[in-house]
Amino acid sequence: MTLKRMDNIGIVVDDLEETIDFFRELGLELEGRATIEGEWAGRVTGLGDQRVEIAMMRTPDGHSRLELSRFLTPPVVADHRNAPVNALGYLRVMFTVDDIDDTLERLRNRGARLAGEVVQYKDVYRLCYIRGPGGLLIGLAQELR
Repeated sequence: MTLKRMDNIGIVVDDLEETIDFFRELGLELEGRATIEGEWAGRVTGLGDQRVEIAMMRTPDGHSRLELSRFLTPPVVADHRNAPVNALGYLRVMFTVDDIDDTLERLRNRGARLAGEVVQYKDVYRLCYIRGPGGLLIGLAQELR
C-alpha cells in the first residue's frame, strides 16, 4: 500500500473569522465551513463529546489544504503558539509566495509581525517567519530562480 497524498494540516485557532480573513489575504480560498459534533467525531479524536467549528482553506493550486478548527467543547487545553522555532512537535506551515515584500505588507495590515527578519539563502530563496492571527507561526519563502 502506498501513500496517495497529504490531505490537510490542522490548526486550532481561537478566532476563526480573523484566521480565515488572514489566510484569504495570503491567497488561500475558503473551500467550506462546518460544525463537527457527535459521538463519531469524539471517537476519531479521542476527546469524547466535542463540538468544533471548522473551515477548510485550499491553496490556489488545489493541492494543499489547511483545516482551521475552533473548539467549542471541550475547551482548548494547551497553547504552543509562543513556542520557539526549535520546540518539539508541529510548529509552523510554510508557503511559497511570488513576492515576499508585497506579501508581508499585505499581512502586516492584518496584524502579522516578523518573528526574526527576512533573510536570503544563497541565490535560491528569501525566507522569513511571521506571527499571524493569535500568534500562529507561518513561514514565507520566495524562490529567486
